[in-house]
Amino acid sequence: MLINILIPLFIILSIAILTLLERKLLANFQRRLGPDVVGFYGLLQPIADALKLLFKEMIIPSIANLAVFLGAPILIFLVSLINWSILPFSYGHVLVEELHMGFLFIFSIASLGVYSIIMAGWSSNSKYAFLGSLRSAAQVISYEVSIGLIVLLIIIYVGSFNLITIVIAQKFCWNIIFLFPAFILFFVSALAETNRVPFDLPEAESELVSGYNVEYSAFTFALFFLAEYANIILMSFLIVILFFGGWLFPFIYTNFLNEIVFIIKVLCVLYLFILVRGALPRYRYDQLMQLGWVVFLPISLAYLIFLIVFLFFFNI
Repeated sequence: MLINILIPLFIILSIAILTLLERKLLANFQRRLGPDVVGFYGLLQPIADALKLLFKEMIIPSIANLAVFLGAPILIFLVSLINWSILPFSYGHVLVEELHMGFLFIFSIASLGVYSIIMAGWSSNSKYAFLGSLRSAAQVISYEVSIGLIVLLIIIYVGSFNLITIVIAQKFCWNIIFLFPAFILFFVSALAETNRVPFDLPEAESELVSGYNVEYSAFTFALFFLAEYANIILMSFLIVILFFGGWLFPFIYTNFLNEIVFIIKVLCVLYLFILVRGALPRYRYDQLMQLGWVVFLPISLAYLIFLIVFLFFFNI
């Protein structure tokens, strides 16, 4: 019972820190101050934002399908929480339970997020929201294919679906050294999967105002916001587990230091997410889909076939 309460609290605290870090870094990139009024150096700004969203009036469109409209943000937030339950922070330290088919579980749960996006766009009875949900669903499904092939490549390379086994297999050498092209493909696909710049087409302000969540306000909007940033942090954890050896680092073996090393690696990946947002312009939607199906899919598929042939030929 206690762990069921701690997981959401841990995720919400992580999101609060990430939003403040993002706003400070973006301000630094653009040579401005960023949040600096609420609390010392703006440290209480996430709390002020959360209180604002909690106490604002919730406006529901009169022509919306009420049950589906309210169910969509709850579903997407719950889906974003479930995958955290099997994430390992060090050997034997898993939030809820270690699964031998960990990545299969992650993909099964993550695919449910598309339903909540479609529900949000359709139930709002808004053209902008519906177009945004269609864009987001097509984008997520398109790049899930490439992500699945890259993860399958690593699973074949390591020989296990288990997250801890994948980390232990990198004890002497991180996967990024031998599979650097796969890391580039996975990172760019993760940007598209989480609707981040330069692939934030479902939320294009100049075209769709805010996308599938345009009709949401107050607490329901906060649930979409929390789910989006929870998925960004989850993707960063998965990138560290797949390519950067998880909590492993040369000459560091104590559990306490391992967890600190893991968090530092995750923060470095999150910095890349923020850096890309501050540096790159938005793609056109046709460019986004072409990149996913014409470029990433053939490359990831060819990479997978090459690895299988290589391992078979050398009997590894």
